[in-house]
Amino acid sequence: MPLSGIRVLDLTRLLPGPFCTMLLADMGADVIKVEEPSTGDYMRWTPPLVDGQSALFNAINRNKRSLTLNLKYEAGRDLLLRLVERSDVLVEGNRPGVMDRLGLGWPVIHARNPALVMCSITGYGQDGPMASRAGHDINYVATAGVLGLNGARGGPPVPLAVQVGDIGGGGLQPAVAILGALVGVQRGDQGRWLDVSMTDGAVSWLALVLAQQGAGEEVGRGDHRLTGRYACYRVYECKDGGYYSVGALEPKFWTALCNAVGVPDLIGIQFAAGDDRARAHRAMEAAFLSRTRAEWERDLAGLEVCCEPVLDLSEIASHPQIAARGLVVNAPAGVEVRPAVPMRADWRRRDAPGLGEHTAEILSELGVDAAQLASLEKEGVI
Repeated sequence: MPLSGIRVLDLTRLLPGPFCTMLLADMGADVIKVEEPSTGDYMRWTPPLVDGQSALFNAINRNKRSLTLNLKYEAGRDLLLRLVERSDVLVEGNRPGVMDRLGLGWPVIHARNPALVMCSITGYGQDGPMASRAGHDINYVATAGVLGLNGARGGPPVPLAVQVGDIGGGGLQPAVAILGALVGVQRGDQGRWLDVSMTDGAVSWLALVLAQQGAGEEVGRGDHRLTGRYACYRVYECKDGGYYSVGALEPKFWTALCNAVGVPDLIGIQFAAGDDRARAHRAMEAAFLSRTRAEWERDLAGLEVCCEPVLDLSEIASHPQIAARGLVVNAPAGVEVRPAVPMRADWRRRDAPGLGEHTAEILSELGVDAAQLASLEKEGVI
């Protein structure tokens, strides 16, 4: 596998960091999840539970090994630094300054292993007036301007169902940055410290929207080209209460759609303003309300109109395309989602670990014997 032989120390909790390191683990990296003894990652205890462990934790921590280590003890910090010497990446998600106070800041880590890549994932970054502020995904996307754009015209902002800041800014983007830094190390560069901000990540995803605004185009909640301004790109209710997504942006798709739903008089006013725009919306709304979702699925099948039914969660796994790609997996520890870009068929090698399940195994790789393990456990270090 592409990352076979790469060792990652994962000091993160909850969603962003664990999602990031799961991506690396799925590609073959040996990810060691370093957790506090007795408590571990808070996500472990978040309902719903499967055999005493959270299904949510299991969904983003497969292919990892768990090591319990109390970093408030000198012996715990020493063991971590010994692991640093044998590792390629360290990912942490503490607030700025915490690693320095523990005696594990970048200067210390870099001195122990100049080739190691350290990635710090925070809500707002290592500097700036909000660097030390507490927050969660909803706060990061609110600050980035993403939340303010989500919702209907004239209505309030609506929280996003998927954690864009956590997964996009705090999971995908650091994984990409880590891979880039590892390539640099392989080419002779030293390791580097990556400052990853979830808010920064969410702002970067507004590139096209901000470009539109910068060019003088008005961008408002529920009223820009991809959120309801035009009848050719929005969601419509069907006769049975189901919904249909319409993405007929290109004129050829819009023309085919207008003909298919029986409103050919709308073809010439796809991007109109004023009364014509309102008329296009009303006509398309009436058209889709005339049939059930299933009927539209039947009648639009095979047509080049860029329209698909809006699926409920219960329908996703059985959808023919999703099923054919094998994206949703029923594993013993709960439902898992296959990597979006699997490198090989054997991406799934082990279940999410129990708390401290691999402590003895990992420390034995450092030469810690059974007697030392017992002493460390008695002292509360592991």
